[in-house]
Amino acid sequence: MAIHPQAGQLASHDLLVNLPELMSAYYLKKPRVATHPDERVSFGTSGHRGSALLTSFNENHIFAIAQAIAEYRLSKNIFGPLYLGKDTHALSEAAFQTAVSVLTANGVRVRTQLNGGYTPTPVISRAVLTHNKTQSDISDGIVITPSHNPPEDGGIKYNSSKGGPADKDITDWVAKRANALLEADLQGVKRFSPEEVEASGLIEPFDYISHYVDDLENVIDMKAIADAKIRIGVDPMGGSGIHYWEPIAKKYALNITVVNKEVDPTFRFVPRDKDGRIRMDCSSPYAMQGLLKLKDEFDIAVGNDPDYDRHGIVCAKSGLMNPNAYLAVAIEYLSQHRKHWPQDVQFGKTLVSSGMIDRVVNGLERQLCEVPVGFKWYVDGMFEGTMAFGGEESAGASFLRKDATVWTTDKDGFIMALLAAEILAVTGKDPQTLYEAQVAKYGKPFYKRIDVAATSAQKALLGALDVKNVTQTELAGEAIVSVLTHAPGNGAAIGGLKVSTKNGWFAARPSGTENVYKIYLESFVSEDHLAELENEAKALVGSVLGS
Repeated sequence: MAIHPQAGQLASHDLLVNLPELMSAYYLKKPRVATHPDERVSFGTSGHRGSALLTSFNENHIFAIAQAIAEYRLSKNIFGPLYLGKDTHALSEAAFQTAVSVLTANGVRVRTQLNGGYTPTPVISRAVLTHNKTQSDISDGIVITPSHNPPEDGGIKYNSSKGGPADKDITDWVAKRANALLEADLQGVKRFSPEEVEASGLIEPFDYISHYVDDLENVIDMKAIADAKIRIGVDPMGGSGIHYWEPIAKKYALNITVVNKEVDPTFRFVPRDKDGRIRMDCSSPYAMQGLLKLKDEFDIAVGNDPDYDRHGIVCAKSGLMNPNAYLAVAIEYLSQHRKHWPQDVQFGKTLVSSGMIDRVVNGLERQLCEVPVGFKWYVDGMFEGTMAFGGEESAGASFLRKDATVWTTDKDGFIMALLAAEILAVTGKDPQTLYEAQVAKYGKPFYKRIDVAATSAQKALLGALDVKNVTQTELAGEAIVSVLTHAPGNGAAIGGLKVSTKNGWFAARPSGTENVYKIYLESFVSEDHLAELENEAKALVGSVLGS
């Protein structure tokens, strides 16, 4: 994809989302689920997402999804409070109110942010886990967010009683029930008016900020950061964690400067991404231009996406770190500085994350667990304490507390950001410097991700591939050593395939939201070898798909 000529620049006013049009579409447009598949409820790796303008995220969707979740809770005897959060997207507030009207009408106690406001994804996960550890009833959670998606998008994800993204069996059940309700014109959906919600007594204000902030010292060495006087710059990117940084700084005496305190659902202050769209992607050097211009003022600077399940790490000398590189550094540092973590605990990566992680974990003589894309694959291991760290190439990760017990079972942008400061405080070296030492030891990786146009039929075929569909024995001049359609860490289907040689690999999987398939590539040889991998990967997948 060619880089848009205005990538990294602020969008002009005429390109900002038309909020009145967007909000009108949320209430007025009705999904035509019988004739338009794209307007049905569909849970991907991070919940149901869409835009009201495209009739893929509208009031009726939330009516149906909230009712389905209420019915699922009842079927599983989940009678504790539901912890409900929202981010700063325009559609999140509307969907929040819609969800509340349905949940309370179904008799569900709903815990919302004290005095209103926003609640990040990891904070919901932490609240659910704490509740279920200390209380006799069982709770779960919902986060209303499309993550880093553009301002016109909306999203909703269900977190199970284990605190993390619900597994596929649960989301399939919820989606099937929600679509049945939509097909029946919402017959069976219970709803309260705002007055009935207020009179129900089922809304329970909860101090999410203190609950989360006060416990951070048990997962991050906050004293080391304070003692080293690390200067931390923070760009919340207009997201849901904006009101957390000041309490963090105050409680732990940290030198934190929030460089942008604006919240605006148009996200007009976020520079345009590589394709020219506004996208609050803290792993993108284009979207992070605002913070990158200030990097020399801080020892470590960090950015997060709107629901705070992703992180972007900016080092003073080198700029924005590659997400894969930071995961590798974080794993090595944590394995060496968490003395209470068992030696046999696992470190998790997705199949499309860098092979550098494999080399680092092997070098540490630790156990690697490779899973399909989606943080839900880490939930059980982190919940049980058998997995110390779970990370995704898209700049999302979480890890255990210092005592080797669970912290969150969802991605946590706060602790990954603060960990960068801890690494600098304890080692005297920033994460990029430590990554360069890894490169010197294990080799330099060249990594890339591309999108290739595909029909729905081709995407379905790719998702159902078998190892026997790949007949080639070589890839980019090297012998193929493995062809995977299931993850070696847990045996779960990839929904595509991964082909590896000694010094390179590619993975291909269909997009859940667009008519494309994604190819991930990595070479430990050179940029030229990466280009060769790309050409042969496209040809190999094309031959399998008949294109």
